[in-house]
Amino acid sequence: MDFTRADFPQGFTFGAATAAYQIEGHKFGGAGPTHWDTFAATPGNVVRAEDGALACDHYHRYEADLDLLKDAGMDAYRFSTSWARVMPEGRGPVNEEGLDFYDRLVDAMLERGLKPYQTLYHWEMPSALSDLGGWTNRDVAGWFGDFTDVITRRLGDRIHATATINEPWCVAFLSHFIGAHAPGTRDIRATARAMHHVLLAHAEAMERMRANGTQNLGIVLNFDRAIPASDAPEDIAAAGLQDGIFNRWFIEAITKGTYPEVVLDGFSPHMPKGWEDDLKRINQPIDWLGVNYYTRNQIASDPDSPWPSIKPVAGPLPKTQMGWEIFPDGLHHFLTWLSKNYVGDMPIYVTENGMAWGDVIENGAVYDPERISYINDHILAAKRAIEDGANVAGFFYWSLLDNYEWAEGYEKRFGIVHVDFETLKRTPKASYHELAAALKA
Repeated sequence: MDFTRADFPQGFTFGAATAAYQIEGHKFGGAGPTHWDTFAATPGNVVRAEDGALACDHYHRYEADLDLLKDAGMDAYRFSTSWARVMPEGRGPVNEEGLDFYDRLVDAMLERGLKPYQTLYHWEMPSALSDLGGWTNRDVAGWFGDFTDVITRRLGDRIHATATINEPWCVAFLSHFIGAHAPGTRDIRATARAMHHVLLAHAEAMERMRANGTQNLGIVLNFDRAIPASDAPEDIAAAGLQDGIFNRWFIEAITKGTYPEVVLDGFSPHMPKGWEDDLKRINQPIDWLGVNYYTRNQIASDPDSPWPSIKPVAGPLPKTQMGWEIFPDGLHHFLTWLSKNYVGDMPIYVTENGMAWGDVIENGAVYDPERISYINDHILAAKRAIEDGANVAGFFYWSLLDNYEWAEGYEKRFGIVHVDFETLKRTPKASYHELAAALKA
């Protein structure tokens, strides 16, 4: 790779990221059912109807997995804590077995010199709360606040940084408007409420953690570059609307206390009553921002469809196994754009960036030059953003392990460590070894 640790500022954090439901094995340790279990059990939602019951069995193999991080010379581990593992019904009784697991996990990170970066919610809504409307129910903010109290009181003294929610766009829009993720709703009213309530829950969690004395708090947002498919005014407007929905809705609410008017044009009739009064709470300080970035999309106007009347158009760039265009300049764009327009000198972490590829083991090894190039080019894009004035404080590759890739089941492999889903054997890929060499150089 064309960089070493010495090319980055003193204290820059390198790590890798995972998520609880995707790796732990949800059938272990008294975890309760989630809306992903029922979504996966419904025909047509997930490849081969696969779920996270076993996943990578990180629940039992976490020490060896953390050794992989340590041996690669990484500084930190970004992980998530499953709401349904800690509180199987989402409210009420606490599962001590689940809390004990996270105790052991965090202690094992610290024993290896890894800084724990915790995400409170990475998509596994307890089924009992989904039955009550989940993110469409305003009460979700209080439910999430109660979970936040339980888990941060147990772990908070040992956590380096805490994010409230991972990728609110996926939690709300992808899951309630497009319907590609659990709960699989396709309803604009549900979407508008989820888009607001997920931010209200973020605000509630921030207030609970501040009251408990928890420090170094943020949120993780995902960003996709929206490029007009042509120079036609209608395509330029379509890309602007996509940018508003995907990229600006959440960051503007958090940092400015407003929602983009271009998006409210569609959502206003469906927003929950009194939503305007919540914006002051949502617009409270955060200590850092997590940025997840993978790709760009070319956007065209689609006037024959209902609002938002836009559609993606296939682009010309090389693509990952997910069909996503490889566009490192988009990461540089967002890091500098966010710094200049929203967060100033606040620390920004690249909390996810990575690629899926059809990796196979040959002669006991996985050779993945495409991923090596992808990692190299995106880390260099982050380096350019630092040189251009953005306070980029760290980079977490997604993901440490091949894992349960949500609606894609076990089909798509993002890991720098290959997982055989029959035997669960871990095999570090060439990208793992190259990244480790760059970090140790």
